[in-house]
Amino acid sequence: MKFSHEWIEKNPWLLIALVIVVVSFGGLVEIVPLFFQKSTTEAVTGLKPYSPLRLAGRDIYVREGCYNCHSQMIRPFRAETERYGHYSVAGEFVYDRPFQWGSKRTGPDLARVGGRYSDEWHRTHLNNPRDVVPESNMPGYPWLARNKLDPEDIVPKMRALKRLGDPYSEDDIKHAPEALEGKTEQDALIAYLQDMGTLIKTRR
Repeated sequence: MKFSHEWIEKNPWLLIALVIVVVSFGGLVEIVPLFFQKSTTEAVTGLKPYSPLRLAGRDIYVREGCYNCHSQMIRPFRAETERYGHYSVAGEFVYDRPFQWGSKRTGPDLARVGGRYSDEWHRTHLNNPRDVVPESNMPGYPWLARNKLDPEDIVPKMRALKRLGDPYSEDDIKHAPEALEGKTEQDALIAYLQDMGTLIKTRR
């Protein structure tokens, strides 16, 4: 019997079996190497897990629902990179659980906001946004300046992240409460914002 392409196509069960073999082999080639990789995303150079103050600030960012109006993902389009800076790279978000990319932009994207404004600007903006951006429809968050952080809250959070793979040492966790002593929720949120996207140079 002549074994040809035409003969295979005329035998549907054989064709199905061969397709399954080929797809299975291709799938194994794609999937098996992933089991031997620690991560499928390589961190950008210099990336470190969140400091205790920034980690607390990120939790406040999530708690207050900032992601409902602000994305953290600059797409690789000229209109976006000219306004916000270098497009977002997956390796910047290795320690984000969950990441805050988003697509809703009632307010501007914050992926490259780090270092763009002073701490004092952020304080004024959080207390009453219209003091620095008259047309803003963002609500104020004045209570953040009054609410003190509980230093001991950070320890279980860091331990949980360490179990998930964040490279915190026991010494980092032990001394973490010291970094939060006397700090307010506003201090923490500003610390989170001020380091956001700074590892990749922002275009202006």
